[in-house]
Amino acid sequence: MRAAVTGGAGFIGSHVVDALLARGDEVVVVDDLSSGRREWVPANAELVEQDIREPYSIDADLVFHLAAQADVGTSMERPSFDAEVNVVGTVNTLEAARACGAGVVFSSTGGAIYGDVEEPATEETPRRPVSAYGIAKLCAEAYLDGWNRIHGSNHAVLRFANVYGPRQSATLEGGVVSIFMERFRSGEETLVFGDGEQTRDYVFVGDVVRAALMAAGRGGVFNIGTSAETTVNELHRLCAEVAGVTAEPRRVDPRPGDARRSVLDASSAERELGWRPETSLTDGLRLTWESIEQ
Repeated sequence: MRAAVTGGAGFIGSHVVDALLARGDEVVVVDDLSSGRREWVPANAELVEQDIREPYSIDADLVFHLAAQADVGTSMERPSFDAEVNVVGTVNTLEAARACGAGVVFSSTGGAIYGDVEEPATEETPRRPVSAYGIAKLCAEAYLDGWNRIHGSNHAVLRFANVYGPRQSATLEGGVVSIFMERFRSGEETLVFGDGEQTRDYVFVGDVVRAALMAAGRGGVFNIGTSAETTVNELHRLCAEVAGVTAEPRRVDPRPGDARRSVLDASSAERELGWRPETSLTDGLRLTWESIEQ
């Protein structure tokens, strides 16, 4: 199979590229390298430098669409830029895939789309995004649904929980695990926004990659998370424990666009795809710390 991975030089995308190459696929990486890193593109993958905000063409049997503007803070400060990448970029990718007859696996977001939830969100939970990022991802999902209906395609949507793991950038606020660990390594202070009792569902990148490969050609919308909640305070404690430090964070004001509670019910992915998370939070944090220490 010939697969294209948009954002394939980035955090999740580069892991998808590695998995595809490991199973013997030809891989084309589509990335403008604005945040992705060229050194994460293996020599046996083809790199096409492309800004997805502009129309483009590809030759592939399958497209994993992972290129995104994924920073909630940036989306609130620059909503039009966020929409250009996450909405227009998705439309351009759908059209590129349609031209070559490829299926698409789209990386959406669970936490940002559902907003604050009272219980683990299922795929049927009302979507009430509280950030421009969530709004744009929900709009992009509507395009996939529409293209499936209009053009008879079978594209899949994966709504990720908070993905973490090796290669995650510590420069974006969404990468809280990497931020904590990089600051522990450098001896800098860590920050917790608000009271730290907001909860998130943290899913390891390796589990997310398995889900993406399993969803190819299946169609549908699937939550990809652990169904387990962890407060930011508890995450900070676990990260400090893995890093072997005793540090208390500095409390700062809450940020606009942050949901109070975010957790996904991933039972549909288990039932229909045979997928379930395999990496515990403790093990995933250890693997992340080891990658930072190398």
